[in-house]
Amino acid sequence: MPACFVIYYLTAVNLLAFALMGIDKRRAVRHAWRISEKSLFTAAILGGSIGAIAGMLLFRHKTKHWYFRYGLPCILILQILLLMICYPAFRNSFLW
Repeated sequence: MPACFVIYYLTAVNLLAFALMGIDKRRAVRHAWRISEKSLFTAAILGGSIGAIAGMLLFRHKTKHWYFRYGLPCILILQILLLMICYPAFRNSFLW
């Protein structure tokens, strides 16, 4: 799998996770139909944890839920470890 595909994929899924947080926050304020927490976590698990964390902090959304406050950073740590295992070149540059 080419590295550029991975970069494009991660960029797209992080933008999606960020947007989902913003959309859900806007709908929460308006008391409208909401995006499920399952969908928010799915976007994070599929590689969008950085976007989900950024959206959570920027929009101040889901910050009081412990499973988002601690779950999303845990997902990010697991994803970094997975990257280090799957891509030795990344591991070498990450650990200096």
